[in-house]
Amino acid sequence: MNSLQSKRVLIVGGSSGIGAAAAQAFAALGAQVTIASRNAQKLSAAAQEIGHGVLTAELDTTDAAAVDAFFAAQQAFDHVVISAAQTPSGPVRQLPLEDAQKAMDSKFWGAYRVARAAKIADGGSLTFVSGFLSVRPSKTSVLQGAINAALEALARGLALELSPVRVNTVSPGLIATPLWSKLSDEARDSMFEGAANRLPARRVGQPEDVANAIVYLATTPYATGSTVLVDGGGAIA
Repeated sequence: MNSLQSKRVLIVGGSSGIGAAAAQAFAALGAQVTIASRNAQKLSAAAQEIGHGVLTAELDTTDAAAVDAFFAAQQAFDHVVISAAQTPSGPVRQLPLEDAQKAMDSKFWGAYRVARAAKIADGGSLTFVSGFLSVRPSKTSVLQGAINAALEALARGLALELSPVRVNTVSPGLIATPLWSKLSDEARDSMFEGAANRLPARRVGQPEDVANAIVYLATTPYATGSTVLVDGGGAIA
């Protein structure tokens, strides 16, 4: 029996990249999926592409009142996934403090606000998306590693506090998402080729790779407090 058939699934950050791939995966397995983000136009385009009767909701996770109001008006979800984040990057001594605070507010506090307000059915799940910089730091992305590590620690604690709701994290490595669209085609292809040559998996990740792990955690009743790396071996390379 399909454990996701007719289950209510919310993907925060579901209008593009990893979130959209996760929405597609859940919807294909029969779940009733709602994708949420701040951009109504992107939501509409993503819902049309995914199909399967996907619902949309405009939601800004940096707005605590909006997050509270959204969940107050909803029935309990079976599974909630948080993949939304706007995280300016750069060396600590060069990244403006205001940008650093915005990054933390978006990725960590955004997830915290959703976790605090979300109504999730007993036995359901909450899944964060962090990143392998939590265990493999970069001298040019120190803040991102710290945010990811904080998210993973938050998930482990919430797995205890929110039980029997299960709480887990998926930690991706380099994934070919629209995040890299600002680079020229030549620069992006060169970066991906170099990364693939360094990684044990010999390839760059795709959003679907991460979506598989998200679905696995949602549908495995014995998985909670876990962090699943999907990084092509980046943490050990």
